[in-house]
Amino acid sequence: VYEDAHVLAFRDINPQAPVHVLVIPREHVAALDQARDAELLGRLSLMAAEIARREGITARGYRTVMNTNADAGQTVFHVHLHLLGGRSMGWPPG
Repeated sequence: VYEDAHVLAFRDINPQAPVHVLVIPREHVAALDQARDAELLGRLSLMAAEIARREGITARGYRTVMNTNADAGQTVFHVHLHLLGGRSMGWPPG
C-alpha cells in the first residue's frame, strides 16, 4: 500500500474490516513499551491518516490500534499500527 525510507504499509492477511492495513517501521522495535523514538511513532500515525484518506474512509471514520504484548493480542513482536475502517466499529473492542 505504501513504503518510504522509514515506514512500510500493507494489507493485513486476516482483515477484521473492509480496510485493514498494517503500518510498520523499518527499524525493529519489538513493542510500543520498548519504543524510544517519538518521531518514529508519529510517522506511523501520520501514514495511517494518509492511507485512510487514500482509501476514502476519513469521512465516516476509522480506528488505529497498537496491541502491546500478549494479553493485548500482539502476536508479531515488531511494533505495528492497525488501520481499520470501512464499517462501523463497536465499543468496547475485544
